[in-house]
Amino acid sequence: MASPIEDYALIGDTHTAALVGRDGSIDWWCVPRYDSPACFAALLGGPENGRFLLAPAGEVTRSSRAYRPGTMVLETEFTNAEGTVKVIDCMPHRRAAPDEEGSADLLRVVQGVSGRVPMHLEMIVRFDYGATVPWVQHGNGGIDMIAGPNGLHLYSEVPTRGQNFHTVADFTVAPGDQVGFLLHWHRSHRLPGPQPAVAALLADTTAFWETWSAASTYRGEWPEAVQRSLLTLKALTYEPTGGIIAAPTTSLPERLGGARNWDYRYCWLRDATYTLHALLQGGYKAEASAWRDWLLRAVAGRGGDLQIMYGAAGERSIPEFELAHLPGYQGAAPVRIGNAAADQFQLD
Repeated sequence: MASPIEDYALIGDTHTAALVGRDGSIDWWCVPRYDSPACFAALLGGPENGRFLLAPAGEVTRSSRAYRPGTMVLETEFTNAEGTVKVIDCMPHRRAAPDEEGSADLLRVVQGVSGRVPMHLEMIVRFDYGATVPWVQHGNGGIDMIAGPNGLHLYSEVPTRGQNFHTVADFTVAPGDQVGFLLHWHRSHRLPGPQPAVAALLADTTAFWETWSAASTYRGEWPEAVQRSLLTLKALTYEPTGGIIAAPTTSLPERLGGARNWDYRYCWLRDATYTLHALLQGGYKAEASAWRDWLLRAVAGRGGDLQIMYGAAGERSIPEFELAHLPGYQGAAPVRIGNAAADQFQLD
């Protein structure tokens, strides 16, 4: 069963996003963009629907986490009987806005703080919202995982092995040690590139978010809380087009066990205006300009055809269907993909 929703933290690259649990498990990641099918869907089912666990092998006695100031780089510190380690999670920013044939990266770094801590990695890749088991093999300097159009490549700085259709690794870190893992999504007909430098990727990602945060003109009350909110809103903007999504997830119920589970990975005109108002109060005019251009393209045509919502690139057709193979978040079914509200008439 998935963790309580309040135990998840958001990381993203302004193209898509992932949810990281306090237990070190990434239980939700859609690639290459927010509304793409998930390759980690444990959030709406269980571990066998896909997850990426990276945590101490022994019982954790204390854990804490925080974002690096002014960034979407998450740091989780675990302590157990053997010592303390830090796990750093982020999604490197894509320097060039890719098209649908672009790529996406998920970076995880383990740093030893004290003692000698045994670590355990368990990665269960299941494409198509937890339904498809990929073909896994060693190659290209790492692990290749392929099914249909989707390819994932794991660059690992420690040896991994296959076990019951899972990819696992066990290793130990001591003070000063750093072990990196980069999960790279690509179209399956394209080969992944050479292994990048983990330290440089982490530094570049941190610098990107710090630079963005430094541009804020907000000088009011609760500056740290406001900055964190602005960062989260920025992480929900789709950089290639300027679209702004309502949420990075689908089918999280309005109340536990309820059936009001909708897909919010799309752009509501109403909701986006609230996001823009907040960003403009922070001085972020570029995001407002990009959304205005997105809006003009999305609604182009006859005025009477205006919809209340669109896809991240301005798509009008957002067909809704249900996934019977997923039990839903903590049993809240059905799991819905797409949103039929695109065809509704609403005046709120």
